[in-house]
Amino acid sequence: MRTKSKWSPGPGIKVQSVVYNDEGDWVVSACGPTSGICPDCRHQSRSRHGWSYRSLQDLPIQGNEVTVRLQMSRWRCTYRQCRRQTFTDRVPSVASPYARRTTRVAEIVGLLGHSTGGRPGERLMERLGMPISDDTILRHLKRNASRVHDQPSARIVGIDDWSWRKSWRYGTIIVDLERREVMDILEDRSVVSVARWLKQHPSIEVVSRDRCGVYAQAARQGAPQASQVADRFHLMQNLRLAIEEQISLSGRATGRALLPDADIEIDHDDRVPCNQLPETPWRNQLRRAHRQSRKDVFETVHALSKEGLSCSEIARRTGYGRRSITKWLTFETPPDRRRGALQPTSPLYFEAFLTQCWKDGNRRGRHLFHDIKHRGYTGSFSNLERLLAAWRRAEKPEKDNGNAASARIELTDRTYDNVPVRDPQTGHLISPVVAATLCIKPRGALTINQARKVDALKQWSRTFAVLRSFSMRFRGIFRGRASTKLAQWIDDAIHSGLAFLARFARVLRRDIDAVCNAIDLPWSNGQAEGQINRLTIKRAMYGRAGSELLRARMMPIKSADLL
Repeated sequence: MRTKSKWSPGPGIKVQSVVYNDEGDWVVSACGPTSGICPDCRHQSRSRHGWSYRSLQDLPIQGNEVTVRLQMSRWRCTYRQCRRQTFTDRVPSVASPYARRTTRVAEIVGLLGHSTGGRPGERLMERLGMPISDDTILRHLKRNASRVHDQPSARIVGIDDWSWRKSWRYGTIIVDLERREVMDILEDRSVVSVARWLKQHPSIEVVSRDRCGVYAQAARQGAPQASQVADRFHLMQNLRLAIEEQISLSGRATGRALLPDADIEIDHDDRVPCNQLPETPWRNQLRRAHRQSRKDVFETVHALSKEGLSCSEIARRTGYGRRSITKWLTFETPPDRRRGALQPTSPLYFEAFLTQCWKDGNRRGRHLFHDIKHRGYTGSFSNLERLLAAWRRAEKPEKDNGNAASARIELTDRTYDNVPVRDPQTGHLISPVVAATLCIKPRGALTINQARKVDALKQWSRTFAVLRSFSMRFRGIFRGRASTKLAQWIDDAIHSGLAFLARFARVLRRDIDAVCNAIDLPWSNGQAEGQINRLTIKRAMYGRAGSELLRARMMPIKSADLL
């Protein structure tokens, strides 16, 4: 009897026999309790009306399958005032109603489904001696996730987006930063859905987010009582991108491929001096300087080819690709850049209509944006505003020509003082990507070779030296928790004469409260980024990982959910 009690799948179950059949499986025959309790009136009954059998999958024995053949009784309710006449035994400690496996097997199925998914869980369960299909595992997982749980109220949450399909469709993940758990997963990235979720959680006090304006607006609408915190990592990344664009701009304007120690001497005096450029907007000056730079490089490539050098050797000396060198040698003059076909995402696609509206006096950006939206425009309002701003500048009379010309000269001189800088150790050109990365890296974190590169860049590029000064000040503000110094840094960056750094500073000013909170408060969006890395488990279920299944696998699992 003691041996049979150890085989019992649960309390109140009496094992009658254990048989090892010809198929290599174990069959445990058992019967339920000797009396039943009515679920309505809670009176005990021993009057049996009939019986039935349930076949339940149980834990394996020595790697072999185990089936519990459980005899369940149906009882008559002897209490006359009860409306129920008959009822069946209920053994929740053994199996749920209508279940085909015991509670302890269902718990294992829930754990494997939550951690591995459908097909990997199916293979593992087969090897453990508890075969179950992948569809059943996923169905079990989603059924458990659909149950409503009493989640504790959250105070600090992090919001970030993740891609169903990169650059095409995005979702939203919301993380409790205090408990480091995923709270919910939304199917889209929109103001409406995020604001609706935030309104359902009025206890939120802090919302950590990246630089996305969608989440900033959603937080203002859904949780106006909460403080917004910009992510420090994204702030530094945005600064690095601004520095990279600024260095790339300067390098292109001076002819990045023209090496200072090249075998062919180039007469730079043939270029048009900066102070003799036509008085056009500074962006046009950039284009003119870049066009002249390409012409110089083109002449250099042909001069080296006439000396008998191969395309590979010319590419090594100039820094351009061998295929580009081969293509340029087939032309007698520098080829013009091909302009891409206009798409409805560009306001120039509707240039004729906008020009006519402009002539008719309709010059309000919002009105024009509404009109071209009805004609198929799919771009943003900011793109249209940039086009209209250029038209407005063209109509303004030039004031104080002397000051404007001197300002353009100063800006051009600051921007185009660079020459291509080589790595002191290898002799290779330092790319703008590497230069921007080194620009925001503090001196103590630099290796010996990186420190040499930084010293070379500071020596030969005044722009890099200014950018590094600004980046170190920016890092110092965050490390010193000195948000009061941020306003002065923004003013200095805007008046630095560096276009991309000034643009970065202007964007900071628009989001100044969230940036100051990022300096003063300890919260960041790093935990949300880490949960997004876990979210890539959808790749293991590609084609089946809908929002319901992803939510079921990302939400924290509880012991009660596995039953």
